Amino acid sequence: MKINTKPMDHRIDKTARLAGGYGPYVAKQGAEALLRRSVLACLLWEKNAYEDGGSVADNIKSLIPRVEPEKVFDIAIEARNKQKLRHVPLFIAREMARLESHKYLVGKLLPEVIKRADELTEFMALYWQDGKQPISKQVKVGLSKAFDRFDEYQFAKYNRNEAIKLRDVLFMVHPDPGQKADLFKRLADNELATPDTWEVALSAGKDKKESWTRLIEENKIGALAFLRKLRNMEQAGVNRATIQKGFDSINPRWLLPLNYFAAARKAPGWEREIESLMLNGFSQAPKLPGYTIFIVDVSGSMGSNISLKSTFDRLDAAMAMALIASETCEHISIYATAGNDGTRIHATTKIKPRRGFALCEEIENAKGHLGGGGIFTRQCLEYIKEQEPEMPDRIIIFSDSQDCDYPDRQIPNPFGEKNYIVDVSSNSRGINYQELWTAEISGWSEHFLEYIFACEGLDLQDIER
Repeated sequence: MKINTKPMDHRIDKTARLAGGYGPYVAKQGAEALLRRSVLACLLWEKNAYEDGGSVADNIKSLIPRVEPEKVFDIAIEARNKQKLRHVPLFIAREMARLESHKYLVGKLLPEVIKRADELTEFMALYWQDGKQPISKQVKVGLSKAFDRFDEYQFAKYNRNEAIKLRDVLFMVHPDPGQKADLFKRLADNELATPDTWEVALSAGKDKKESWTRLIEENKIGALAFLRKLRNMEQAGVNRATIQKGFDSINPRWLLPLNYFAAARKAPGWEREIESLMLNGFSQAPKLPGYTIFIVDVSGSMGSNISLKSTFDRLDAAMAMALIASETCEHISIYATAGNDGTRIHATTKIKPRRGFALCEEIENAKGHLGGGGIFTRQCLEYIKEQEPEMPDRIIIFSDSQDCDYPDRQIPNPFGEKNYIVDVSSNSRGINYQELWTAEISGWSEHFLEYIFACEGLDLQDIER
């Protein structure tokens, strides 16, 4: 028997392989890291390229008991506030409520993740998904506190005729009325004042041009609704100067880069103004110092939609993040990479340094000639290292981590001073091998650069000054 064998690489887990069993062995990771992976890029119960939505939800459910309650709490908060995910934080709260070890935090978690009035009813729909049951004390505490954050306008806007109504939740949890006794009575009696929203104004049969004009002039239309309805405003004949006033007055704080993309696709006549709004927002952001190499995975699996209802795919999300990086990094080079699954050879190219939507077009065009196969992370990094005359301060790879290289080849060898993998997928396993990457960042939030600032010990306030 041979004894002097090659030592085992303890960074890999040979029980599973990437890319649906086609690629390299997965990275060995702890329960907390795996939970973060599944949660922060998650749209519950929706299929992705290699895993069905039900298995993603089951994976999250199985991981929560294995992670410290405070860590689960923090991940749920991050999913809501940073990733702007609505459903998965509610799902986490529901699963925590089942566990003796975790339920004590539910009363604190719910008011932190419920930011729209209809999420009160959405949570109860989740709570009773497996059949009606008594509402636990911590759930009542959390929902009761959440009621306090909404006013009459918000209740009326989301007071829908659904199986579980807002008044039903009100009766179940009995929130402390405090200064809102009269408001809660109107909600209970279905006597809320009709909200002055664009939906109500337009459904009332009034002149659409007059309605849109009034809503813009009175600043009663939110940033997201404004961008989504630009084409409707055009078709209604709203004065161009009035629409421009809307651009000047909206607060884009909660807008994602993909919201700008969607608006430009639907209202191409306003692309310049949309792009200007987006770039002006980035111009206020602090710059990440030094030299950054940003690598965009344009492989076939990046064509998977980010959600069933979305018109955007993972590559759109990757291009949005590349756009942000190009505006907020002091010096940057951007590469696109894919390859050929048959030969298992990478194809990588450097992207022209353009700005805004033009940069996204360059990346999209590169996809066409780089092949529709998977990403070959090791080969890609070796190629870029040969092209670069200097060591970068950091390398950022934006990918779904579903590498297609041979399983017996060495794992990737990133060569930056710092090295990050930003994983857009909710696949349960990836390539975050121990001691290889500075950090794995899950999801496609524009806040990924803030995380990098923190990892590198950079003070945002000092840089802004």
